[in-house]
Order: sequence, then C-alpha cells, then structure tokens
Amino acid sequence: MEILQPATLADALELRAAQPDAAALAGGTDLMVELNFDKARPPAILDLTRVPELREWAPEDDRVRVGAGVTYTRIIDELGDRLPGLAIASRTVGSLQIRNRGTVGGNLATASPAGDGLPPLYTSDAMIEVASVRGSRTLPIGELITGPKRTSLAPDELIVAYALPAAAGPQQFAKVGTRNAMVIAVCSFSLALWPEQRRVATCIGSAGPTPLRAPAAEAFIQGVLEEHDYWSSRGELPDLAVQRFGELAGQAASPIDDVRGTAEYRRHAVGVMARRTLRWAWAAR
Repeated sequence: MEILQPATLADALELRAAQPDAAALAGGTDLMVELNFDKARPPAILDLTRVPELREWAPEDDRVRVGAGVTYTRIIDELGDRLPGLAIASRTVGSLQIRNRGTVGGNLATASPAGDGLPPLYTSDAMIEVASVRGSRTLPIGELITGPKRTSLAPDELIVAYALPAAAGPQQFAKVGTRNAMVIAVCSFSLALWPEQRRVATCIGSAGPTPLRAPAAEAFIQGVLEEHDYWSSRGELPDLAVQRFGELAGQAASPIDDVRGTAEYRRHAVGVMARRTLRWAWAAR
C-alpha cells in the first residue's frame, strides 16, 4: 500500500486528482479501525496530517472558519467560547487519545449518522468548503451529507474547512450511549438558541439515515416563545410546552433497530434529550 504525504494543500489536491481511490487520512480514528479489521484495503493512503492549511481556524466576518484537520481537543480548548455546542459534543468523543487525533472533518467525510460532531453543525447551518484542482466550492452541510456514509463529494475533492456563525445564545448537546464514555451514540440531540433571530434550531443524531432537523418541534417552541414574548421577558417555559417539544422531536426521528438500541428506545431518548437540552439552554440564556 502506497503512502502519499503532501506538505501543502495544493500538493494534496494534485495527489487526490491523480489517485482518487486513495483513502484520505487525517486523524485516522475511523480508517485505522477499518484497516486493522481488514474491512478496507485502499490502493493508497493520502496522509493529510502534514498539510498546515487544514489545521488552521480563524474568524471570517460574522463566522468562524475551521480547518478540516482541527482536532476535537483544539475545538474544546480554543473554540469553546465561540462554538460551545460543538465543544460540548467534542467532549463526548471517545477517549482523550481519540480527541487528540480525531477531527470534525473526518466526521464530515465519513458521514456516519452517529458522528458526534455533526448535529451542532446542522443547528448552526454550517457551510462546508471542498476543493479540487478544478477549484473550490461551498455547500450547506445538508447537501454534503446525502445518506449513511455517503456524501456529494466528487472523487477528486477533499473537505478543506467548515464555517459557522459564532454562538449568539446558549447551545447544548446530549448523547445516549451503551455506557458513560468512549462509546458510539445510540442517539444524540443538539440545540441552539438564536435570540436575535428569535429562532430555536435542533438536530437529531444517530436516529436516522443522516442527522435530522426537527422542524415541527422548532416551529412549535418558537410559536410559544413568540406568543408569550418569552424572548423579552425571559420567563420560565411552561412544562406542557417543553413536554410537547420533546414529543415532536421524538416524532422527527427515523430510527432503526440495531445492536445498540431499538427504534422505540431511540425515539423515547430523543424526546428526553430534547426536553433536557431546551431547559438547560433556556436556563443559561
């Protein structure tokens, strides 16, 4: 197996164009498992760990642009104030060693519905930057991820960065697993409050073929907040409204039965997490 080690993004794109079947490696937390269990045997590996452009982040206008190679540990340490929802989700990823290696760019490329870094990107309407020797393009995350472990990337393209607005209000993330740590999500839920837009954004993870928004739940709770002017008064949310929000969130899930949990359990857990994250975020407003 050939190991390709570009030193710049331009070199990486040239190699990607020349060998589109090469498996891209950033953190390697997914790829190395597949190699070790002989589930994948690509003709070459495109090692992106030496490409500095992928390891940078910076504010850009009203957004934060994060390189695809920025690790979970750096997101926690360096971006927790700007992107709190993503930082909370990053804390739930694997072990310390995995967080030191793993990247949200890897979550995007793998496109697993269970990727912990994905739901916070949906609640922030993240835009994904991809590039090839033909040029670069930017697309919404919902257009990049098209199905379980499927993306709209062309064979010669690499994910370069993702951009999302800095938090304007509280953000939360919750995850249910078969144990307390170092576990793939049975299901997860991300929520963000956008007070200036008077908007509540949600996303369900690991309970559908892709991460899923819960539009009916969002519309319902936004209606409650508007009707009673809770955005201004900051009053306590009625229990019945929170309960209904959870019910609608659970209904938005599209889970399956598998070895980690039943569809019924996932729907129930999504509803519980929706209620909890809403209460946590509203209390922190």
